[in-house]
Amino acid sequence: MPRSLALRLARRVEHLLERIGARPGAAPVLEAYCGYSTPDGLILRGRVLTHLRGVQPDPRQSKWVNLRQMLSLFLTDEVAEVTVTGGGTRAVSDAEGYVTLTVAAGAADFATGAPWAGVPVRIDDDPGTEIAFPVRLTPARAEWIVISDVDDTMIETGAQSLIRNLWTTFTGSALTRRVHEDAATLMRLLTRGDVNPVFYVSSSPWNLHRFLEGIFALNCVPRGPMFLRDLGVGDDGIGDSHHDHKGAAIDAILAANPGLSCWLLGDTGQHDATVYRDAVLRHPGRVLGVALREPVPGASEDDAEAIAAIEAAGVPCFHGPTFDGAADYLNLQDGDAT
Repeated sequence: MPRSLALRLARRVEHLLERIGARPGAAPVLEAYCGYSTPDGLILRGRVLTHLRGVQPDPRQSKWVNLRQMLSLFLTDEVAEVTVTGGGTRAVSDAEGYVTLTVAAGAADFATGAPWAGVPVRIDDDPGTEIAFPVRLTPARAEWIVISDVDDTMIETGAQSLIRNLWTTFTGSALTRRVHEDAATLMRLLTRGDVNPVFYVSSSPWNLHRFLEGIFALNCVPRGPMFLRDLGVGDDGIGDSHHDHKGAAIDAILAANPGLSCWLLGDTGQHDATVYRDAVLRHPGRVLGVALREPVPGASEDDAEAIAAIEAAGVPCFHGPTFDGAADYLNLQDGDAT
């Protein structure tokens, strides 16, 4: 299919979803995403919508009920040019309703040393819309940070196959989606409870933010800010490319934590090896180690070359069908890593 025709079709689908989800005249509300701290303050993130959509998982409901509920998450009605206030600063929502507030250090009141904070945010001149935007704080005692993919790294998805990925995503619920226990175990070892922050980088859309948070909470997976993707259709296509989106997110996370090195977790199904190789080369000395799940046996030629380049740069890179043995390979102990 020609690119121009594909873009026109994508725009029509996007417009149709917006029309179905539209609620003309409805008062805007806020949806909060997890923010994070930087040496200069806090980054608060959220979205302005006409209404919030969620799912109510029930172990007795059919796949078709799950499908209906999951599709509803994409029927959002975004509101642009709305002024949002919080932490002593203001920001205006963009064309897709997204809003980011940069709060100066000391402007928000929260407990020093706590792993999480909640900053009250509201739509300007509308106190009834106020909600707490959660923020993951990087404590002074943090040893490192963790940056992890989601699909097929933490959650079984089949992301290497578009059809399987869509079927798994849209016919499952927070109760049926399977978290890889080996990944949850490795993540808990790396985060040491709430000491070391984790950041999730995924090509999944922002519409799934609350859904993914629910899966992690149900399976005791450490919570962390998510860097997801906007699926809005622009002149260059639908959102950013998988590689560009993840690379830019990793750069932003490392910039927000300049004094800390990181561990990278991913999988070879979507060629995270090449994304992580490029990150290792862009940030020499910042990556302590890489762990890659292989959803299908063996690595592709590109992935194998990327893994070799990571190790040639002096960064250990574990890869296999599970993360069993990753802690030993990466020389992770109960205390610290070397």
